[in-house]
Formats: sequence, C-alpha cells, structure tokens
Amino acid sequence: MTKRKRYSAEFKAKVALEAIREELTTAELSKKYGIHPTMISGWKRAVTGRLAPPA
Repeated sequence: MTKRKRYSAEFKAKVALEAIREELTTAELSKKYGIHPTMISGWKRAVTGRLAPPA
C-alpha cells in the first residue's frame, strides 16, 4: 500500500492560480504536474472561495 502524496501550500497555490488564469485546461495542467484533475479543481475552488465573499 502506498502513502498519499502531500503537496505544499505553495505548490497548491501555484497550480490553482494557473487553473484560474485558464491559459491551460485542467486536463493539460493535470498532465503537466501529474495530478488528478479533480484535485486541481478542488484547489481552484478553495482559492476562489477565499477571494470572493459569499453572496
């Protein structure tokens, strides 16, 4: 059994910001960094959720 990969806050922020910029698709970012697209989407949601106040 393998251990779960842990990512630093800096790495998560970097990937999330790239996803927010939308220069590459989530699938392309996934291939680039070797991360599942769902993780990237979650990190992106976490960042945008902190930036925008609730409606």
